[in-house]
Amino acid sequence: MQLFIGGACAGKRCIVRQRFDAAVWHSAYAGCRLEAWHTAAASSGCLVLEGWERWLAVRMANEPDDDGLRQAMAGELDALCEWEARSGGEAVLILLEMGRGIVPLLPEQRRLRDLNGWLAQDAAARCERVWCVWHGMLQQLSS
Repeated sequence: MQLFIGGACAGKRCIVRQRFDAAVWHSAYAGCRLEAWHTAAASSGCLVLEGWERWLAVRMANEPDDDGLRQAMAGELDALCEWEARSGGEAVLILLEMGRGIVPLLPEQRRLRDLNGWLAQDAAARCERVWCVWHGMLQQLSS
């Protein structure tokens, strides 16, 4: 698995499209549910998943326990790792960095920011490579 993380409009999608031109995209911005990634993965050797903060927001509405939600999202990451091992495919994660800047005033927005940060940590721990994208520039953080 590879993780590309950066701020809004930092160039993450453009860089991922250049590197993985034959990938199937599974995007919350296009209305895809996270749980449906298995269907998208069946048709490709490379699967790009983006919109994690939206998937988190949807799950936040039904899960008041942060630890439980973090474990559920970690379960999705583990399932992606298992899919890679089983199929020989590759999962590419695009995550929005939202931990820099002004701390949100509303409790739900702070909760989303915290959960997104934990998700980024959990994803980075599972990924073979982690990349930071900032102002269209790419920097490898781990390998």
